Amino acid sequence: MTDKILIIGASGQIGIELVLELRKIYGNSNVIAGDVKTPPYEIMESGPYELLDVLNKKQIAAVIKKHNITQIYLLAALLSATAEQHPEAGWKLNMEGLLNILDLCKKMNVSKLFWPSTIAVFGPTTPKTNTPQKTIMEPNTIYGISKLAGERWCEYHNAKHGIDVRSIRYPGIVGYKSSPGGGTTDYAVHIYHEAMKRGQYTCFLKEDTTLPMMYMSDAIKATIELMEASSNLISIRSSYNIAGMSFSPSDVADSITKHIPNFKCNYKPDVRQGYAIGWPQSIDDSTAKNDWGWKPDYDLEKMTKDMLFNLGMTKL
Repeated sequence: MTDKILIIGASGQIGIELVLELRKIYGNSNVIAGDVKTPPYEIMESGPYELLDVLNKKQIAAVIKKHNITQIYLLAALLSATAEQHPEAGWKLNMEGLLNILDLCKKMNVSKLFWPSTIAVFGPTTPKTNTPQKTIMEPNTIYGISKLAGERWCEYHNAKHGIDVRSIRYPGIVGYKSSPGGGTTDYAVHIYHEAMKRGQYTCFLKEDTTLPMMYMSDAIKATIELMEASSNLISIRSSYNIAGMSFSPSDVADSITKHIPNFKCNYKPDVRQGYAIGWPQSIDDSTAKNDWGWKPDYDLEKMTKDMLFNLGMTKL
């Protein structure tokens, strides 16, 4: 029987590209996009869409039943900067949304669940270089706190109820198809757009703030590879560390300048700098590599070329 997949948060930065890629693999009619807001035209035209609020448990249960859903990807969340502005709303969406879906997976026999965690689960006391899979985790943002609690809930439901839940601690994600969703690493998306539009950018992080990052293509690849891996290969039921590359805003600016020589980047750190300095600079993802063969395809230079090309630069 063909899997029927529901993606909740399908209008977000990752959701849009994940829907399109999964529809290529499983067929358009077998991947249902769900969100509280209408997704882009290509999502609406290529397959089913359901208006969904992750906090409305009855509504989601009805969609699971209607489409005979066997797998769920739960992407709906308030990210770091947005959740700090609205902490109670951030906790409610990130925590209650996950608990709703875990309970529905248990009661409605959904065979597999993907739920993303984040490098924000780490904190100022975490080792910053080559951060281990298992280490000190004392997050100091609502986003990080909610995701750390979520990791524990996922592990608990796997152990107690046998739910095949799988997770990745996403680093900062860079992509060109959609707008960022309010994260601290979003400068690495904005900078490319502004380089093409105006030839300059003012960054909200300090120029030497190094963070783990990943190109969208690699994030989608990692997500699908993890979900398609045999269950006996999965040793982590909280969330896997994965790494793509680590860079600072000045590193990105330098890579852009190779293609847009007059590009200028200025730096005006804001409150997001405080979040960033509590996060790792590089990630040890050896467990993901050993368990299910994770390997990224993109480094900074390759990513910059692909971003600029897809944003309209034809000569690279």
